[in-house]
Amino acid sequence: MDKSFWQAGHRPTLLAAFLYFDLAFMVWVMLGPLGVQIAADLNLTHAQKGFMVATPVLAGAILRFVMGLLVDLLKPKTTGAIGQVIVIAALFVAWQFGIHSYEQALLLGVFLGVAGASFAVALPLASRWYPPEHQGTALGIAGAGNSGTAIAALVAPSLAMAYGWTNVFGLALIPLCLVFAFYLVAAKDAPECPPPKSLGEYLKVLKDRDAWWFMFFYSVTFGGFVGLASSLTIYFNAEYGLDARMAGFFTAACVFAGSLVRPVGGNVADRIGGIKTLSVMYAIAACFLVVVSTGLPQAWMALSAFVCAMLALGLGNGAVFQLVPQRFRKEIGVMTGLVGMAGGVGGFYLASSLGYWKQATGSYQVGFLIFAGLAVLALAGLTGVKGRWRTTWGAAHLTAAKI
Repeated sequence: MDKSFWQAGHRPTLLAAFLYFDLAFMVWVMLGPLGVQIAADLNLTHAQKGFMVATPVLAGAILRFVMGLLVDLLKPKTTGAIGQVIVIAALFVAWQFGIHSYEQALLLGVFLGVAGASFAVALPLASRWYPPEHQGTALGIAGAGNSGTAIAALVAPSLAMAYGWTNVFGLALIPLCLVFAFYLVAAKDAPECPPPKSLGEYLKVLKDRDAWWFMFFYSVTFGGFVGLASSLTIYFNAEYGLDARMAGFFTAACVFAGSLVRPVGGNVADRIGGIKTLSVMYAIAACFLVVVSTGLPQAWMALSAFVCAMLALGLGNGAVFQLVPQRFRKEIGVMTGLVGMAGGVGGFYLASSLGYWKQATGSYQVGFLIFAGLAVLALAGLTGVKGRWRTTWGAAHLTAAKI
């Protein structure tokens, strides 16, 4: 990472965006790591478990578009503050009154979706401070906040065993409130904030086919990442008999791999181009998802394959968001919301379908194979558009960054 990056932008805002994103993602997927204990107490089926952990992902997907609109209307810092207050209040209520039914768990999941929508705030908050040639790195650092999903997997099951899973919601309030205080002091909106647009103007971007391509590409990379992050604790428990704590450790290893390389993906894409980086990552992810679908005999073998798949998906996440600001610089707020929404939809599909196929067939195989097929389809789509992209908006004389 060269000196010019650190001389550009606003470092306190970048750090605030990262921490906000990190803690928001920690609570966004919290029902996944707690899923084994919650399911045991509420007597949930495989399908119900899958839908419970997928609900925050879907809610976050939908709310990302709403937050994307609010980012341009209220500016990123204010929007992020509102979102954090809602999440803190929801966790406080869940901690004080408890979760006593499947329906209440789903309702909490909807409120936790507000945390998932932080994506549409943290990325524009950081992005608007940095020039095109540093977009991949800046968004990679801010986006590395998805490591919060690993914190949840690592810590939540153990805390639940020690204090009860309802009290985990209360314990989560401590870091959330600390980060909220730092965010209010350190984060600043960039001077270059576009003026608010009408809803019709926002929706104009959907008439551009490139917007749909980016949404599809991210639905696979981020959808795969968050879908697995939400599901793997339950998967390792169901398939290999690991207790909730050990299943959480296994999941955390996978999620750390995918989240920590996101900045690397952005940086690599800045250097060699997002298209080339993303193409390789789709191929690798598809291969390892197929390997996992065979039902590996040992838990450590599955762990190794999932780590490789998550590395590819994490690198791909960084690469997608190296490309988006080059193509939609003026619409980065709404595009972050739209693309992030699509990523959440992909995650909802993967998490819910794994539970569905496990209940329907007794195996997770079909769920993994279908998602591997989507990765191959994304690779084919990227191959089809790269020539047009490189000769139009991605031409060297139009952008300072490699695409």
